[in-house]
Parts: sequence; C-alpha cells; structure tokens
Amino acid sequence: MAKKIRIIGVPLDLGQDRRGVDMGPSAVRVAGLLARLEGLGYEAKDGGNVEVAVPEHRAIGDPRAKYLKDIARTCQKQAERVQKTLEDGALPLVLGGDHSIAIGTVSGASAWCRERGNSAGLIWLDAHGDFNTPETSPSGNIHGMALACLLGRGPRELTEIGGFSPKVAAANTVLVGVHALDREEKRLLREARVKVFTMRDIDERGMRSVVEEAIALASNGTEGICVSLDLDFIDATHAPGVGTPVRGGATYREAHLALGLIADSGNLLSFEAVEVNSVLDERNRTAELAVELILSALGQKIF
Repeated sequence: MAKKIRIIGVPLDLGQDRRGVDMGPSAVRVAGLLARLEGLGYEAKDGGNVEVAVPEHRAIGDPRAKYLKDIARTCQKQAERVQKTLEDGALPLVLGGDHSIAIGTVSGASAWCRERGNSAGLIWLDAHGDFNTPETSPSGNIHGMALACLLGRGPRELTEIGGFSPKVAAANTVLVGVHALDREEKRLLREARVKVFTMRDIDERGMRSVVEEAIALASNGTEGICVSLDLDFIDATHAPGVGTPVRGGATYREAHLALGLIADSGNLLSFEAVEVNSVLDERNRTAELAVELILSALGQKIF
C-alpha cells in the first residue's frame, strides 16, 4: 500500500434525488481526516474537489438516466485525477458525493492498471446492488447504476470512460453487505455472475469469513483492489446521515473488521467513501464514522 495519499473530493449529487450528499466531502474533512491520516504516518495531501454541476443549473435530460451528460463529464475528470494520483505513487482517497462517482474512481484506477498490463479488483460495500440500467431502474437515478456501468452495462457515456469497457471483470467483483435489491437487479447480477454476499451470509458465516473470500476473489490475478464504501453499508443506528438509509446493515464493529481485513491484505489500490448526507446527519456523526472507517482501511489498529 502506498504511503502517500491524495484526497480527492467529488461533491456530486446529480446521481440521486435526495439533496445533501454534495456536502459529504466537506463534512468528512471537517471531521479531521487529513490530520488523522498524518497521525497514521502517511504523507497526505488534499487535492481539492473535482468541479461538478449543480442540479439548479442543469436539465435532467432522459428521465431513465437523469443528468447523464453532466455525471459523465464529472466522472471523466475524476478518472483522470485518480489515474494521475496512482502514477504519482499515491493512493487515491475519494470522498463523495453520491455513488455514481465510483464510475470515475474505478475507471481511473483501472486505466492505471491497464498501463501496467494488469487489471483491478473491486469490493463494493453497500446495502444496495447499484446494478440497475436505464431500462430496469425504477427511479432513473445513476447512483443505482454505477456498478453495472463498471461491468459494461449501461449508457456508453459511462461505460466507455477512458475508451474501454468493462472496467473490472465480474470474477474480480464482490458485493458485500447487500440487504436491499430490486427484482431486476437480482436477475442482472445473476446473469453477470457477480459474487454477492448478503447480510444473511454475514449473519450465518461471520464478517471475517465473508471478507476474506471477497479479498481473495478481488485479488485473484489483479494489480490490487478498489474499495467502494457506501455509508449505508452500516446500520442506520450508527450512520444516520446517508443518502438511502436501510435498516439491518453491518454493525459498527463488523464494519471496522471488514476494513481492517482489507488493510491487512496490503492490496488496496484506491478507496472511496460515498453518500454521507449532512442534511440528514446528527452532529456530523456519519462523517466522523466515515473517517474512522477510512483509518481502519488504511491500517489503524486498536493495539
């Protein structure tokens, strides 16, 4: 794992209907992220925010894929920033924004891997599958299509960022913690043969067993692992300020264990934390939790 970190904020909220996630990057920064990264011994720098459009100034466009062109422009710029960060020998730490920004993060990391003749693995920690397409989505919100786009299913403006598709192979893609899937998402995930660990799997097997298998799958033959953390992966009692809260998520300790195991693997390529919604949060609790989980993913231990 790189000892240099570059923070990249992407305050995008065009990918979903509930406002507030655009303030997520600022909330996580206010929670002391930079200083705490330095306290772990990292050479951490804040690269500022990727420029994004705001919905008040933009047209929705196709209701089946809202704000598609604006999201694609943001993800393209973001992918370039992520790729350049890796070329500079630093780990990209991306702060969202809604989960559509994962298209930019993983596209940039995957492009860097391709330059080296290799590929990226992906662990997606989320209550949701994010595997809809414009044809199946009940809302037209692109944050619910992000993972599908990374596997080559969705609008070309998103699937072809960087000039190649898919960004990751299904065999190296793992969903962990899912407990809310649309009917058509289930069908598409089965068709794509993405490995899905639901909360039932975690209940029955334990978080350690599930995450160790996820790391093995995402690491198999790849340059490293991109980790995408939607804060709704954690139960709403611990993370009240998220874009799309769902009851029954991972506990506080389970979440820390999952990210600690990823840190122990030494295979982290990029990390992002998304869907922190300051409007819905309680005294910045969810942003503070995001910082704690980021630190676990980067190697902080109790002893």
